[in-house]
Amino acid sequence: MRWIEGGVTTPKGFRAGSARTGLKKKGLDLTVIECPGTANCAALFTQNAVKAAPVILSQDHLKKRAGRARAVVINSGNANACNGSRGMKDASRVASEAATLLGDAPESILVSSTGVIGRPLDVDKVLAGLGTIIPELADSREAGMLASRAIMTTDTVPKEAALSLNADGGEIVIAGIAKGAGMIHPNLATMICVITTDASIEPEELREITKRAADESFNMATIDRDTSTNDMLLVMASGAGRSPEILKGDRLYNQFEEALTRLCIKLAKDLISDGEGASRLFEVEVSGASTKADARLVARSIAGSNLVKSAVFGCDPNWGRIVAAAGYSGARVDPDCIDISLRTESGKNMEWVRCGCQISEEKNEEAREFFAEENFLIGVDLGLGSHGARAWGCDLSYEYVRINSEYTS
Repeated sequence: MRWIEGGVTTPKGFRAGSARTGLKKKGLDLTVIECPGTANCAALFTQNAVKAAPVILSQDHLKKRAGRARAVVINSGNANACNGSRGMKDASRVASEAATLLGDAPESILVSSTGVIGRPLDVDKVLAGLGTIIPELADSREAGMLASRAIMTTDTVPKEAALSLNADGGEIVIAGIAKGAGMIHPNLATMICVITTDASIEPEELREITKRAADESFNMATIDRDTSTNDMLLVMASGAGRSPEILKGDRLYNQFEEALTRLCIKLAKDLISDGEGASRLFEVEVSGASTKADARLVARSIAGSNLVKSAVFGCDPNWGRIVAAAGYSGARVDPDCIDISLRTESGKNMEWVRCGCQISEEKNEEAREFFAEENFLIGVDLGLGSHGARAWGCDLSYEYVRINSEYTS
């Protein structure tokens, strides 16, 4: 497999279009991603008990259509969350209008929204935008690129990535876009991510693979320990590529899962790197856990610790915060067995803590240099078993507080 330039229109069988409707003060704020032949889909949604109307509607439509959809409509600038019956009515109107313009059933349309919670959606702007977008849907590279911009809110850069996978003499392309600079925390930690592929795969197999890929990527990423009302990860498979059908147990099944996981990790890391006010990305690599579940608990706890994140921002080598976060994670931890190391992208390594104790005072000054890197890794060996996990986090800065104190102003 190899990385290629591309976005959601790069896989065969997809079109996209975007417009500025005025939901945001500036920039594109509405996009449609469509599979004319109807896509087999897998979707994961927020685990927040407070779910936005588009989430509820899309879950219902996927259930009614047995995991198949024609298109997804995404608006930014308004979450259409906590708007009562009006919110559901507005989401339904969006789906119905898109379906009419595409000549399909309303249940074939998925809807997603992102932005301020608790403010009614100006649905007339969305409906007018659909009338502009849908007649001009295109499979061009530019159309895919504009879709990545239309879903942005506090993001500073668009996020998109694409992979090509050799498939028994054919080719499978997987590509995705994502947004979310705040309210990013596991279960689910995507804000909004749409992945397209021209692979031929049934919804059941796609759901299994997508869930595992999300567990290794978006569900191990955290910016601020907040989970949105609108989070959605959607994978759409057109089946339009020149490759065999992906069947459970086949070699291609495993290769596709590996490729999808790599793409999800790339997009998850891009989200964290562009976290609100973030200046550093750090990875937590846990090893030596007694179970996989424990490894995941510890990695997520450290990556999500506000004290660890603050230490990273200030280049303050306070390893006690790392140990403390491991200790309250809920995993089995023996403080006398913990080793901590640091590593940079260039391969520079440093042992910092051995058997729960600082190796030397000089190591703290050396650690400060690692914390000053834009990207670095914190290695935590629990010394209790053979299981491991990775998680990603960013620093917590003054700028994060400023952005979120002014978000609705």
